[in-house]
Amino acid sequence: MRILKFAAVGVTAALALTACGQGSATKEAAAPDGKAVVRYMNFSSNDGHEKDLTAIVNAFQTANPDITVQVETVPYADYFTKLQTAVAGGTAADAFELNYENFVTYAKNGSLAELKDVDGSVYKPSLYSAFASDGKQYGVPESFSNVVLFYNKTLFKQAGVAAPTADWTWKDEQAAATKLTNKATKTWGDYQPVSYNEFYKVLAQNGGEFLNADRTAATFNSPQGVEAANFLIGKVGKTMPTEADGAGTPDFDSKLFKSGKLAMWHTGIWMFSALADAKFDWDVVVEPGNTKKASAMFANGLVVNAASKNASAAQKWITYLSSSDETTKTRLASSWELPPIADESKLKSYLDQPKPANRAAVFTALESPVLPPVIERQQEMQDAVTQELTAAAAGRKPVEKALADAQTKVNGLLKK
Repeated sequence: MRILKFAAVGVTAALALTACGQGSATKEAAAPDGKAVVRYMNFSSNDGHEKDLTAIVNAFQTANPDITVQVETVPYADYFTKLQTAVAGGTAADAFELNYENFVTYAKNGSLAELKDVDGSVYKPSLYSAFASDGKQYGVPESFSNVVLFYNKTLFKQAGVAAPTADWTWKDEQAAATKLTNKATKTWGDYQPVSYNEFYKVLAQNGGEFLNADRTAATFNSPQGVEAANFLIGKVGKTMPTEADGAGTPDFDSKLFKSGKLAMWHTGIWMFSALADAKFDWDVVVEPGNTKKASAMFANGLVVNAASKNASAAQKWITYLSSSDETTKTRLASSWELPPIADESKLKSYLDQPKPANRAAVFTALESPVLPPVIERQQEMQDAVTQELTAAAAGRKPVEKALADAQTKVNGLLKK
């Protein structure tokens, strides 16, 4: 999954960096002047946004003088191992951060407190509903990124091809990609990585399902799945570069687009800043679908520990951290991922930036999201699907055989 990466601290701020094993969320922590203490563990402020989180904590404590927030920030690479150990040992923080995939696991195993009386209307509906399970709200969205179709407006204009629109389908995309591909000049019409992350998305765009409703069996080896896989892999060597051309190597796609040799590129909005100095005109649009629209959405959420003795204060903290005006202002000013709020008037400073001009597509894409399929052995599943699709893209096995083999592997992981 894409990671949503999104201090000098005064005494009154009480932003204490604690060790995960110190104290216990199952016992009410001591605090000066009888204040409630909320211990909060996160990864997304690490390596660049610690001061931004400090500013939000300071504002929260000013507005809520009866609550002290203690923060522990852990690098992403270590975070989930440390969190799992803390939850198992009864020492986890009162509130903590989860990406969507891990949220699904923690919500199912009883580790999270149900949130009560949250005003869900302040959040984008698709983001808010992502952090519900079995009809109960176990978290609130904290931030998000998603994937859109980037396109080189200059190449389109030079080739006399109409620019992409929100109404485009796969057929429209590939018709344009064919016209824009010029192998003599090593200019390609399209690039969409052949991988698990792209496959589950195009599967959804074709009306297919990756797993059955109770996540006990893979269902992607279906007519919709075969068509989706053929669409993705069928581009390779025709309108899209191959492994031999360098596809799949680090930064290959970003360098290709930035060099002006790629007309369309399926990638995330986290690339906006990297293209600020591109020498050509470019923009974005919601990705085409086939039978329906479906845009990949990656979200971080905030939750309350089911064992917390400070659950009410913890819920007040996470709702502030996820939706307050202070948080929105801080995130936008520091480019610390996008806030999940519904009121787009508060996002004016983001939407008004000149490049890309169609930033509204970022929020339009949230109207038809597809979330990553989740199983206990997540990484193994992702690797298995990518491996099989890559083999088909390289011509080592037929697409239909690769998809069948991938489903067999995933069903094996589900049974172990």
